[in-house]
Amino acid sequence: MVEEVSDKELITVTIDKYTDLQRIKKANGDYDNPEMDYQIKITVAKLSSLGVSIEDITL
Repeated sequence: MVEEVSDKELITVTIDKYTDLQRIKKANGDYDNPEMDYQIKITVAKLSSLGVSIEDITL
C-alpha cells in the first residue's frame, strides 16, 4: 500500500531535516565536513523548489 504525502507534510519533514543539519553543523564547530555542507545545500535546494524561504530558519 502506498500512502501519499501532502505538500505540507513534505515541507515540514524537509524543514526538520534542514534544522537538524544546521544544529549538527553548529555543534561540530570549526570541523570541516564537505558532506554536511553538501547535504545542507541539497536540502536548501529542495526547500526552495517547494517555495520555502530559509531566511527565517537559518542559524
